[in-house]
Amino acid sequence: MNVSIDGAPPQLDKLSPAAQALRQQLDGQVAEILARYPDGPRSGLLPLLHLVQSVDGYVTPAGVEYCAAALGIHKAQVAAVATFYTMYKRKPTGEYLVSVCTNTMCNVLGGQEVYDTLTELLGVGHDETTADGRITLEHAECLAACDYGPVMTVNYDFFDEVTPDGAVDVVNRLRGGERPQPSRGARLCSLKEMAVQLAGFADDRDGAVADLGAGAATLRGNRLAEQHGISVPGFDPNTPIPTGDGRNARPTAVPAANKPASDRKPAGDAPQPQDKLLSDAKGETRD
Repeated sequence: MNVSIDGAPPQLDKLSPAAQALRQQLDGQVAEILARYPDGPRSGLLPLLHLVQSVDGYVTPAGVEYCAAALGIHKAQVAAVATFYTMYKRKPTGEYLVSVCTNTMCNVLGGQEVYDTLTELLGVGHDETTADGRITLEHAECLAACDYGPVMTVNYDFFDEVTPDGAVDVVNRLRGGERPQPSRGARLCSLKEMAVQLAGFADDRDGAVADLGAGAATLRGNRLAEQHGISVPGFDPNTPIPTGDGRNARPTAVPAANKPASDRKPAGDAPQPQDKLLSDAKGETRD
């Protein structure tokens, strides 16, 4: 995504035809997003990017232009954010984004095998999309569900303790036009529909919202603590939560910062020993 920082920010009344089309389609929702941030509208950039991604399935140059004009900032500033976070896609993405965690915990439990199996099945690698535009595959660096590993998500909805065969079943059903029920949460939606939700707008589909609470794996540590009578010394569950004005706040002692044993550099970092080591390596003699 090459965006110049030269010149002034784009103006809403001078948008390119593609950006103008986005404005006509999204202007009402953009106004709602900006209204959430009366003291700093540029704070709305993240949901704006999700919103423009809901149109084409990725953040297009026109989307960058429209976001910049809506916020009164440079396109380069928008692009810097859009290229930093992996949830903002920079090229056409499939209807279903299948993410497999291959980080430490899930990897130990078989996450890499799940990913490799899907790579062979779909004939695509990381961040690649099948020819029919149905599925984009990616390996993820942690999906924040270590207690259910190995995990796979489809458009950010979880399939827990997934096996290679289970992952193949889910993907084949997606390819066949089905929408399998995730292990936790609501029914599946398309990536574009998910982008609307991530922009902060409710999904009105039947079954789009679910409230299942924390699962057994997540609560395992709490249950073990209860069984063995383990608790935090002096913890009071009725302790009032401090408010912004300081009421109900209890002063706490601030621990002193750890002081390093010495601020001096190790002897090996001194210029003279380094020079000597270099000279010895070259076979030179020093006076």
